[in-house]
Amino acid sequence: MERSSTTSGGSTRREATRQKLYEAAVTLIAEQGFSATTVDEIAERAGVAKGTVYYNFASKSVLFEELLRHGVGLLTASLREAAERTAGAGGSKVDALDAMIRAGLVFIDRYPAFTQLYVAELWRTNRAWQSTLLVVRQQAVAVVEDVLREGVDNGEFSAEIDIPLTAAALVGMVLVAALDWQAFQPERSLDDVHSALSRLLQGRVSGRP
Repeated sequence: MERSSTTSGGSTRREATRQKLYEAAVTLIAEQGFSATTVDEIAERAGVAKGTVYYNFASKSVLFEELLRHGVGLLTASLREAAERTAGAGGSKVDALDAMIRAGLVFIDRYPAFTQLYVAELWRTNRAWQSTLLVVRQQAVAVVEDVLREGVDNGEFSAEIDIPLTAAALVGMVLVAALDWQAFQPERSLDDVHSALSRLLQGRVSGRP
């Protein structure tokens, strides 16, 4: 069923407003922490009225939970697209994993503040959004698991691979390496970092000489 132009326009405007709020929230929370960040500050940074925040999100916690869903959803989509693009070009499963590593680095380079928050929140246990975080994390990891499973099925990878742990390790490798790159080795290019991780992938997963 097609929406009217008015509804579509309203939906587009609301999405644009929510995007502004996501960007304001992630920047402020990365700068000063969740507890210290107020709804007033988020509204001011986004350039909207305080009531606009509550119109779109019931509370600051809900805003942050939706921010996590939104950000990890973008990451998951970029990983999936990289894998599908590689498959469409006839690439191997190692090629697909390599493309996903690059897609992850590109995402983190574009959204460094979100990545810092995401990694930090993964290790907290007293947050209201912990269950949501675990769900969206698994969605991202599952994309890598699918490629590993297909590689095992077609004989490209060893059947002894622990698929869930290997997928989590690959995602973790990209997240931590990218944050280390940005914090301590910012002079290195994305291509340089990708090349280093690609060599690690080739040696640790494919077993190629």
